[in-house]
Formats: sequence, C-alpha cells, structure tokens
Amino acid sequence: MTQQNAYPAPEIHITDIVLPNQTNNFNTMFGGEVMAMMDKAAAIAGLRFCRQPLVTASSERIDFRTPIHAGEIIEAIARVIYVGHTSMVVRVHIYAEHPFKGDRRVCTTGYFSLVSIDEQGQPQLVPRLLVEDDGAQAEWAIGEEIRHMIDARRKSGV
Repeated sequence: MTQQNAYPAPEIHITDIVLPNQTNNFNTMFGGEVMAMMDKAAAIAGLRFCRQPLVTASSERIDFRTPIHAGEIIEAIARVIYVGHTSMVVRVHIYAEHPFKGDRRVCTTGYFSLVSIDEQGQPQLVPRLLVEDDGAQAEWAIGEEIRHMIDARRKSGV
C-alpha cells in the first residue's frame, strides 16, 4: 500500500453472551476473557483498516469500570485511532447489556498497539489514517500520547 493515500478507519462490532464458564466466583466475567475479546476486536479493526498481517505489540491503559455479569450481552466496538509508520493504536470499548431490560453501559476501555508484518515477520509500512472530524482528531491525540508512552518505555528498557 502506498503512503500517499489516507484511509478511513472502519468501526467494528463483535457481540457475544457471557456464559457461566466465563465467570469467576462472583458471577462476573473473567478479566482475561474480556481482554481476549478486546484483542480480537482490535485485530479485526486493524485488519479491516490496512488489509495486511498484524501482530499485537502491547495492550495499553485497560480500564475495567464496571463488572460484566453472566447472562449479559456484551459488545466490543473497536477502531484504529492512530497510525505510525508500521504500527497503529486501536481503541476498544466493551459494553454490557441486560438481556431483558436492555440497559447498556460501558464496562471496559482499552488501547492496543498493533504492528504490521511482512512474510519474513519484519515490520512493514501501513497506510495513513484519514482523520475525518473533531472526534477523530481527539482520539488521534490520545493514540499519539499512547505511542509516546510506548516509545519512552522502550528507551528506558522497561
């Protein structure tokens, strides 16, 4: 893909229902299960944006706000919010919904750093992101901040 063209980032949605085997002794969804769903959503969002192989480089700032209970419908909504040369930051929100009442709430938010790789497993260029409005510009700034934190962590050897 050429770097001259900028592409919009599609928003992707994944929906599931929380089953008892996905919950702990408090009848709430295991954090690892939530993170796995978020990682898959981030990968799909990244793939739909660049149409190139991707690997997860890191997960950043995952905030578990409210518990997710067995039997609730959950939805992951993900979008690429920032793009570097070979990497991107994807924002993922997890919503939970009571299946009978329809009450819906944000439960978890996280950011994932993904790197595009070629056939030899080496980083390759990704397309530029088309930042279409003020909301996308605000998310770009968040992604850029996350990218700076990742770079600082690498430089410090942590």
